Amino acid sequence: MTAANFLTRPVDAASVVDDVVRRSRAAQQSFADVDQARADEAVRALAWSLYKPEHARELAELAVADTGLGNVADKIVKKQRKTFGTLRDLLRVKSVGEIERDDRRGLVKFAKPIGVVGAVTPSTNPGATAVNKAMMAIKGRNAIVIAPSPLGYRTTARTVDYMRAALKQIGLPDDLVQILPAPITKQATEALMRAVDLVVVTGSQDNVRRGYSSGTPAIGVGAGNVPVIIDETADLADAARKICASKTFDNATSCSSENAVVIVDAVYDAALAALRDAGGFLADAAQKQRIETTLWSAGKLNRELIARDISVLAAAFGLPQDLQAKFIMVEEAGVGPAHPLSGEKLSLVLTLYRASDFAAAAAKAREILDYQGRGHSLGLHTRDFARAYRLAESFPVVRVLVNFAHTFGNGGGFDSGLDFTLTMGCGSWQKNSISENLNYKHFLNITHLVVPIPEDKPTEQELFGPHWQRYGR
Repeated sequence: MTAANFLTRPVDAASVVDDVVRRSRAAQQSFADVDQARADEAVRALAWSLYKPEHARELAELAVADTGLGNVADKIVKKQRKTFGTLRDLLRVKSVGEIERDDRRGLVKFAKPIGVVGAVTPSTNPGATAVNKAMMAIKGRNAIVIAPSPLGYRTTARTVDYMRAALKQIGLPDDLVQILPAPITKQATEALMRAVDLVVVTGSQDNVRRGYSSGTPAIGVGAGNVPVIIDETADLADAARKICASKTFDNATSCSSENAVVIVDAVYDAALAALRDAGGFLADAAQKQRIETTLWSAGKLNRELIARDISVLAAAFGLPQDLQAKFIMVEEAGVGPAHPLSGEKLSLVLTLYRASDFAAAAAKAREILDYQGRGHSLGLHTRDFARAYRLAESFPVVRVLVNFAHTFGNGGGFDSGLDFTLTMGCGSWQKNSISENLNYKHFLNITHLVVPIPEDKPTEQELFGPHWQRYGR
């Protein structure tokens, strides 16, 4: 029976979870001792099941039809780009047997599977995230059970069907990849979290908190709200093109999409002109008020406007119906709950701030992050790398990107050294257990072989000398 066929079956959450995990454990045990070549063969098969052009298009169309989020063309690009990049990363590393040796310290590290992974995936990327996590899990010789967003269930179920068929084609158990049968409930997802060996959550902060409180080792992500600074040394046309490309990609579904641009006063007007040339429409004061009151309802983002086409937003906001723009810009000065446009918008709306100089721009970006998005990311367009260094040294974020289209560099890129992923850890700043992009290492247990080395024991003088000299013995 295919995963999609569960959609109409009434199910008991506890018994279904028990059955799924039992089958996952059986499949994983038969896979746990394969060699590196066989593990990589499985990873390739999963990658091709999504990268295959007709599959990528079918799943993109299904995702947009079911969720209304994003657009088909960009979802095809996302599915193929993320899958291709992740496959590149995974095929370059070892995950079986000896993976690291340090003769000086007498250490050899061996990779072992974790077991069964429970993966929660979001409605914004119901196909790509499922395959991305499955590839990493299978690289580590694990099994994976995916608990999808109810809104994206059909897409994720179809994606899982393709992955299972790909595993079966190469002679591996298809139960290495499963989906939690519908209906997806909090009770079923929580039961899965308790039953598996590792929980990896991409999506709502409610699910992240449930993962961390499940009693199972968990990896979660934080909320995005990326501010990007444009300083007076920046190539303004290049910055504007990159911001437009990043902001508009898949209708801003990505947590790495720019939400605010802080521009130094000396180039504010020129930067605004460049953003207009790139496709931005600047709302006037009355339009800004309508945008704010329409985009939020009772303090929450209006789900009917998240990740929608520009024509949908224009109609909802009362903007010109012949609007030729690619995204909407609103000028703002305040930050915090009284100024919702300073927060994450998940839409083609970009907030602009004017700052007197670079120091003021950095302070404004910090204020934005302290309100929402602390730990996630910061962007900077500049020719002065020393400024980027200072921001990276002092800001409470995991990533500082310089001269990037933020969405395309933050989750891994072919011109970015970050790992390809759809799951960005935000460190303790957002109560996350990782402060890097989710990658294959997070799906491994490590055994350390330790052998004797020449004694490495300093003298008391070497260790305590500075203290004795300053404060006495």
